Amino acid sequence: MQNSRITAVLGPTNTGKTHYAIERMLSHRTGVIGLPLRLLAREVYDRIVAVKGPSVVALVTGEERIVPPRTQYWVCTVEAMPEGMGCDFLAIDEIQLCGDAERGHIFTDRLLHARGLRETLFLGAETMRSAIAAIVPQAQFMYRERMSQLTYSGSKKLSRMPGRAAIVGFSVENVYAIAELLRRTKGGAAVVMGALSPRTRNAQVEMYQNGDVDYLVATDAIGMGLNLDINHVAFSAISKFDGQRMRYLFPEELAQIAGRAGRHTANGTFGVTGEAPALDDGVAQAIMDHQFQPVKKLQWRNSDLQFGSIKRLTQTLEMRTDDQWLTRVRESDDLAALKALGDDPLIAARAKDGPSVRLLWDVCRIPDFRGISRGEHASLLTRIYSDLHQLGHVDESWLALQVARIDRHDGDIDTLSKRLAFIRTWTYVAQRKGWVRDETHWRELTRAVEDRLSDALHGALTQRFVDRRTSILLRRLKQKESLVAEVNENGEVTVEGEFVGKLEGFRFRMDKAGSPDEAKTLRQTSVAALAPHFHLRADKFYNAPDTEIDFTEQGGLMWGDQAVGKLVAGSDILKPGVAVFVDDEAGADVAAKVERRLQHFIDRKVAAAFEPLLGLKNDDTLEGIAKGFAFRLAEGFGIVPRGEVAAEVKDLDQDARGALRKHGIRFGQFTIFMPLLLKPAPTRLRLVLWSLAKDLAEFPEAPPPGLVTVPSEKGAAPGYYAMAGYRAAGERAIRIDMLERLADMLRDQDSRGGFEGTADMLSITGMTLDQFADLMTGLGYKADKGERAKVKAVKPAPEAPAATDDASEAPAVSEETTEEAPEMEVFYTFTWGGRANTNRQGGRPQGRSDKPRGDNKPRGKGKPKGKSGGRDSNKPQSFQAKPRKEKAIDPDNPFAALAALKNK
Repeated sequence: MQNSRITAVLGPTNTGKTHYAIERMLSHRTGVIGLPLRLLAREVYDRIVAVKGPSVVALVTGEERIVPPRTQYWVCTVEAMPEGMGCDFLAIDEIQLCGDAERGHIFTDRLLHARGLRETLFLGAETMRSAIAAIVPQAQFMYRERMSQLTYSGSKKLSRMPGRAAIVGFSVENVYAIAELLRRTKGGAAVVMGALSPRTRNAQVEMYQNGDVDYLVATDAIGMGLNLDINHVAFSAISKFDGQRMRYLFPEELAQIAGRAGRHTANGTFGVTGEAPALDDGVAQAIMDHQFQPVKKLQWRNSDLQFGSIKRLTQTLEMRTDDQWLTRVRESDDLAALKALGDDPLIAARAKDGPSVRLLWDVCRIPDFRGISRGEHASLLTRIYSDLHQLGHVDESWLALQVARIDRHDGDIDTLSKRLAFIRTWTYVAQRKGWVRDETHWRELTRAVEDRLSDALHGALTQRFVDRRTSILLRRLKQKESLVAEVNENGEVTVEGEFVGKLEGFRFRMDKAGSPDEAKTLRQTSVAALAPHFHLRADKFYNAPDTEIDFTEQGGLMWGDQAVGKLVAGSDILKPGVAVFVDDEAGADVAAKVERRLQHFIDRKVAAAFEPLLGLKNDDTLEGIAKGFAFRLAEGFGIVPRGEVAAEVKDLDQDARGALRKHGIRFGQFTIFMPLLLKPAPTRLRLVLWSLAKDLAEFPEAPPPGLVTVPSEKGAAPGYYAMAGYRAAGERAIRIDMLERLADMLRDQDSRGGFEGTADMLSITGMTLDQFADLMTGLGYKADKGERAKVKAVKPAPEAPAATDDASEAPAVSEETTEEAPEMEVFYTFTWGGRANTNRQGGRPQGRSDKPRGDNKPRGKGKPKGKSGGRDSNKPQSFQAKPRKEKAIDPDNPFAALAALKNK
């Protein structure tokens, strides 16, 4: 030890410190190196094995122990470093972790006591210079400059993240969320976390390193010396939970992670992303200049332990120090476990001597890999200690049951991760010398289970966070290879054998989009192969019969089940235009051909459905007011509520009316309309054209065909019910042609004196009596509800019995008679209310009374007797209209001849 040289090799990341330490160790006959992470230990082990071979290199971690018989070089985690080995060389990496609140006391103990016989190296940050100089006065210092430049690039969105980037999160949930977003936008990402097994981590890193994915999502585990091909590091957060509270990361912690960007002589950048705030200018500059506050306190715990009793062991663990550079570590997990087990009377009774207490301390140092709770962890340790104390080893039947429960490969990522954490406990137990009977068997078994779970977890991570198709295509693009696209008969497009989208009509729909640049490249490759298919489809569509084309109630134009365009408002409401759905890559010729075919289709549809209306509109024989009325009716698509054109109708003479009636126009009591246009096909098209003219965001649908009445919706667009061929009245809307039939019946009723609805009225409306009353109220009538005894049909009198001489055979006559309660019925009496309700669809009130024409002469001035002019309201009533003066017959009326014959 007298000739041992102690050197502190300090500097920022990417200075080659770890590489220098490996070279120095291999220059000695024996050596040991302590590393901060199991993942990093495996990486260094593989590097040394590649040089010296596996027969002389050992790997010792908490859960892994590979120790060949002729071991010369030991690669370990700092916690697992063997003591008293007497190796020529010893190195501790990331020595600045002496200040870590959780693990710092282990590193401090190595700084104080671990030495090589010939050479000792402490590798870490420049912030440790003062502390090392004070604690190890004989240490020499070597500063190494960073081999590349590190630059702060500010904030970047994930969608604009450059390739070969690592995005850092500080929770499992955050890492998974970022990886999921990158899968959707960038094709996928590899995931690296400290909790992963080396096997899973290596498989994930290999995907990133060989270019299958261009992004890495990781926790701060990548900050501890993992050498990856990273150009940019982005922080998704700058605060983390440290086991006790949420806190902001110190500048030196950010620098340790950011320093992973840029390897060897390649420069790197770092920044923030997502919701992480931008770094302060001072912090960013400190990271770029590698200038940080020196470490002033090292975490420390007494390592000179006494095992006389649990109490004495606890006292030595909690011993304080007067050294100004050292501070006692907060209560660690192993000490908390010791106190919990010491409170168990059974454990306290067993741990009475030095070996038992030492064994108890070894058991309490089992890490809580599961992380369920301190109580659960203490319960597990209790069982393990009891077995070791009583049996001398862990009960193999119980151990086999625990391992068998974990050895399952189904489930999602979280389930597999938990099983992997559970098996780490038993891997750790199996690695402890003397804790199991057959050490080789249990070490191999637990390692095999961990490997199987690691492979399953890698597969689950890849399946969830990597789009294999996109990653393959991006890899080929990166290699600047031309991609080959193919299209099958179903329009499915494949690139390099991977499905990328489908041809829908005349538009190419990519299955999933990557980044804008990647999607653009893939799309260009795909549409290049689609060009001839676009022209073939256009020719086929142009020659397709009208039966293969249709329009939707929202104005869409369909070719079979594929959307090829939509209707748009034209210069004339009966001449809509079309907008085609054709990709720009298809070319102008294809778009023009599709547009011509769709225009021909809709023009023929309008001509067929509105033939009567177009004939009326284009009738040059109509003149004056009749011509104007024809245009008014055309503007209403063949249906106009009479109240809206009351003045125009009044101005029409008999000749004008006759000329209009020749075109099938019916001048109804409530609506002026063309009955032929009430059929389902014209109605469906009329609503679409009307919606286009009104520029509605959502087109209302036509009522189901064949219904006389439909529910009336208060939120319907103004004018909807008229265009649908209905009139809203009360809670329901009635078809206008059936309403006119009802109006014809009402003309013969005494609307002033009152009348009841007949069975014919209810029949044509298809309503119940209460619904009919609501309808009549909506039409402007008053409905008075009453109740009366129901009149029963008169039963025929029974035949008189035949005469007989025997008086005893005569039927007996009962002297008692029973009067049954009369059966009651509800009825309504309707009288004209003097006004009509406002249209439910939002139209204005009718401009005329809409009162049924007929008995509308003034009646006698005498005061009515009783409630209904002296009538008994509880008895059925019958009414008869007075004779009215017949109007002159219109000679142009097609029914004039029939009326003349009738009068003869």
